[in-house]
Amino acid sequence: MSENRRYPNILITGTPGTGKTELSTRIANLTGMRHLNIGKVAEQHSCYDGEDADLDCKVLDEDKVIDAIQSDMLKGNNIVDYHGSDFFEEDWIDIVFCLRSDIETLSKRLEERGYSEVKTKNNIESEIFQVLLEEARDSYAHEIVHELKSNTLEDLESNVERIVSWSKSWISDNSSDVDR
Repeated sequence: MSENRRYPNILITGTPGTGKTELSTRIANLTGMRHLNIGKVAEQHSCYDGEDADLDCKVLDEDKVIDAIQSDMLKGNNIVDYHGSDFFEEDWIDIVFCLRSDIETLSKRLEERGYSEVKTKNNIESEIFQVLLEEARDSYAHEIVHELKSNTLEDLESNVERIVSWSKSWISDNSSDVDR
């Protein structure tokens, strides 16, 4: 699909609390890319299929999310921000960045968010066992899945720089393909 787009679609994934939204927002502000925060998309388009009482969260209706973002994804120029990665159309995504945080850093961030003990434990275990990184590797070609450290402000700045640079290169490398 990318051969028909002028701009890439980037997926930023990782355990809740690793900094996906902050990173995505900064990249969007620097590049003019559309930030598709899937949590907000789900809220705006009522993309839910019940609630999970144990984790104190709504259950996402992935089909409704896909319907809600399809038009934007086909145009390109999107940063998709969500902890899951396995339900997005593979040909929509040009690169995946999975954010990883040290357990101590992640625990502090989740505590600051007011997560319950059960929800915090679930997310910490997910990070320890690399659940979301493995999901991304299982869902996309290995060469487009990249793991990024996300513990400090320096990590954030480095990740922004790396992704903005990648985006500029993608646009340059693919602009002639679209113009043909």
